[in-house]
Amino acid sequence: MAATSAPSSFAPGTLLMAGLLTVLTSAQGLLTAASKTGGGYAYDFATVPFMAELTKLGISWALLARQRAADPGSVRITRDARTVALFIVPSIIYMFHNNVQFFFLKFVDPATYQILGNLKIVTTGLLLRLALRRHLSRLQWLALLLLMAGAATSQINTDCSKGTVQSVLNAPFMGYIYGCVSALLSAVAAVYTEWVLKKNNDTLYWQNMLLYGFGAFFNFLNLAHSKAASGHSWYLFEGYSLITWLVVANLAFSAFACLALASFPKAFVALNLHLPLTPTASAPPRSGLLVSWVMKFADSICKVYATSLAMLLTTLVSIARFGTQPTLQMGLGILVASVSVILYYVPPAQLAGVPEYEPVPQREREPGGKLPR
Repeated sequence: MAATSAPSSFAPGTLLMAGLLTVLTSAQGLLTAASKTGGGYAYDFATVPFMAELTKLGISWALLARQRAADPGSVRITRDARTVALFIVPSIIYMFHNNVQFFFLKFVDPATYQILGNLKIVTTGLLLRLALRRHLSRLQWLALLLLMAGAATSQINTDCSKGTVQSVLNAPFMGYIYGCVSALLSAVAAVYTEWVLKKNNDTLYWQNMLLYGFGAFFNFLNLAHSKAASGHSWYLFEGYSLITWLVVANLAFSAFACLALASFPKAFVALNLHLPLTPTASAPPRSGLLVSWVMKFADSICKVYATSLAMLLTTLVSIARFGTQPTLQMGLGILVASVSVILYYVPPAQLAGVPEYEPVPQREREPGGKLPR
């Protein structure tokens, strides 16, 4: 049998997608931390998810209108009340999740936020198995355990500069509570959304409009409650800075980039990247519109690059910009978490480097049963 080499995982398209995903994954924690003033937020952070949902709703409407104009027969829309109501639950979960991120980053630095954020892989894997009966291999279960070990290792405090260890963990306990809540909400939202999107064959842009429409409504209710409780004015952009607008743009993930991805799909197909029919639970809920598109074109290797590089990039920027102290535990935690992500996403055959074989065609026999010379 003749060995055939597998397609290279380092294709330019894969590296491009990995780079884009790395920046998008790192930016949320870094930008939100940079928008803080004196350990808090000068703006009402409830306005950020609300503005992001409105932006995503507008982009989805524009993309749906574009598809209708280009190919009306390809547009499928279901307005049945029961089907539409299915999008209410994930919209509420997303609303809570996006707001929890701001509380989470009040207690932890962006590097810790990024490392602990990977726990969503653990909770999503568990829920996929329990709710959707998704099969996980033994290697993937071991990878999930390793990921939890890596996250725990990164948070061990061994600073004895004051003669004794002040705390076992690096961050305040409430930071870890919000981290666990965030991972759980992320998993529930991702798994439920995957189930909803696969319930029918409606156009993805219409499904997005329902999701973001309900999201804007529930975020408005949360914003109204926040304004009533604080007694602040209804001026939405009070305390906003350029960085705050970047936080909004990152959460919505840029209308222009979304339109570019929608306008040039053939360019991505030419890069030999895979295109699943619907977004999957691999995409974190906070990703929004652009990352859902990017994840549609990203393969497993791309996700590995992005997740690992995002932890490293966030840590380096945190050290340079926010004065985060690098520790051996943090380095080991990132290393262990990166290895676990590789074990979870990359197929075992690729991990083992086993070459693929093609069967050698049998030679035809001459009359009398003899093989030709």
